[in-house]
Amino acid sequence: MNDAPPAPSAGPSAGPVPTGSSDRFGYEWARYDALKPAYEEQFRRWTPFLEPADWAGKNFLDVGCGMGRNSVWPMRYGAAGGLAIDLDPRSVEAAGRTLADFPAVEVRRQSAYDLAETDRFDVVFSIGVIHHMEEPDRALANMVRAAKPGGSVMIWVYGLENNRWIVHGLTPLRRLLFSRLPIGATHALSWPPAAVLWLLLRLGVGRIEYFRLLRSFDFAHLRSIVFDQMLPSIAHYWPHEAVEAMMRRAGLEDVRLAWVNEMSWAAIGRKPMGAATNGKPEPTP
Repeated sequence: MNDAPPAPSAGPSAGPVPTGSSDRFGYEWARYDALKPAYEEQFRRWTPFLEPADWAGKNFLDVGCGMGRNSVWPMRYGAAGGLAIDLDPRSVEAAGRTLADFPAVEVRRQSAYDLAETDRFDVVFSIGVIHHMEEPDRALANMVRAAKPGGSVMIWVYGLENNRWIVHGLTPLRRLLFSRLPIGATHALSWPPAAVLWLLLRLGVGRIEYFRLLRSFDFAHLRSIVFDQMLPSIAHYWPHEAVEAMMRRAGLEDVRLAWVNEMSWAAIGRKPMGAATNGKPEPTP
């Protein structure tokens, strides 16, 4: 084990980036930075196209790594190494601690919009991030650029299906109130709905697979999920066809989607073999 986590490095910057919620998620990952065993089950569900053995020897990029938990499992499955990026310094610090045992993973403070890697990674993935971005197509294009020709690009995003109650109920509250409050106040307000949800789950409410999964989580984990829903300024809920179209617009081939927990979409595509990129991407205007 290393005496200290890998020192996060600063990636290239092109100035201001489109607005999002990185600062609010930074608060979350600084507070909920423990690596729980349940996170592996979540990771396996979010990446259904790859078995543990498929990661062996692979070099990966984790876009929007948060506290680094989704980079841990590929390394434990035998990945060669990778790069984990996030924008908020608290997220980057938490990821450095989480990945302290894996010096082959570089932790870097960088926006997906400023990602300058080219034809480098076997697997590029982003879990629970693209749907919080103002310009998801732009971020996804940079992810595709970073993949090797023939490499895989994979995302997990919120689905519209089975989530209309959130879109019509929680989303107006989040936009008008929770995302505007000081983040500490939003966190304090997450306790009552988390407690109600905990009780309802114990009473057997909720029949879709996601609620069955939630019943296996401890209260702190459940509260972190409720808080995660309350805090962002942007949250898109996309239907199947929108997710597939976004992947194809990015130039990916062999696009496949999987219905995750009956409420979200995992998608994967392959960068065409003839799509090698010469040189660096142009700076952001």
